[in-house]
Amino acid sequence: MNIRELDRAEARIAHPVLRELRPWLDSPEDFLAAVSPQFDQGYRLACVFDTGPEARAAVGFRVGDTLAWGRHLYVDDLCTLPEARGNGYATGLLGWVEREAVRLGVRQLHLDSGTQRHTAHRLYTGNGFTISSLHFTKTLDEAVTEPERN
Repeated sequence: MNIRELDRAEARIAHPVLRELRPWLDSPEDFLAAVSPQFDQGYRLACVFDTGPEARAAVGFRVGDTLAWGRHLYVDDLCTLPEARGNGYATGLLGWVEREAVRLGVRQLHLDSGTQRHTAHRLYTGNGFTISSLHFTKTLDEAVTEPERN
């Protein structure tokens, strides 16, 4: 298994894989427009390659600091092409990310996963992750305004 980190100029290579996870990024141009500012914020991208130049799986991640977790590595995106699943690519990427975290002196890995993604949950728990919290979201529409001040 060949795992290689991509730089910003190569990010397009990951589009077919990450489009599986983020289908609204339908075109390579949409993907690059979305991922470019993330690179500015420390986002990194690594892919699994088999015998050809096409990525078979991809992981996007960043290192950060928070009061809750301290210094940590957060996995934003992890996906394998449907036809490439079952080959250990995601496990290989998680191991690669873990080794990178250790190299950087990071002591914790974090990720979120949709509640419906049971196969992914088995992958994560099988690779030593635990379910440590619930993640809540709230979508804000444009009608939300600041409260009046008296």
